[in-house]
Amino acid sequence: MPSDVSARVGAFDRFAGVSSHIVGRAAFFAFCVLLVLLWVPTIFLLQSVDTWQLIINTITTIITFLMVALLQNSQTRSDQALQHKLNAIADGLADLMRSTAGDDPRLLHDERDLRAAVGLELHESTSRNAVRPG
Repeated sequence: MPSDVSARVGAFDRFAGVSSHIVGRAAFFAFCVLLVLLWVPTIFLLQSVDTWQLIINTITTIITFLMVALLQNSQTRSDQALQHKLNAIADGLADLMRSTAGDDPRLLHDERDLRAAVGLELHESTSRNAVRPG
């Protein structure tokens, strides 16, 4: 398992995952559209109340900032998980190529090329006793 991938999921990561799931739904988008439609008339009704617009703009900015942070956390974890899976597949394929290289020596060269192409390092192996290139 790569050194920077952990099976433990912290409280913030769980919260970010749940938040990402909620805000990614059509119902949440519909709620946001409804909120904007309810807010638009206040621009015309309360034209002289600049404080109200300042409060609304501040709240939406804060919510946007927090949502970007939560969604970025979820995206980063998703990217790391995907990269880990790709590394595991490439490492397994490289190990298979090395183990069958007796049948076709060109596989050793292809195995080294595969490892170089995907950036597999020795410490990122998915198998404990895998034979490594020399």
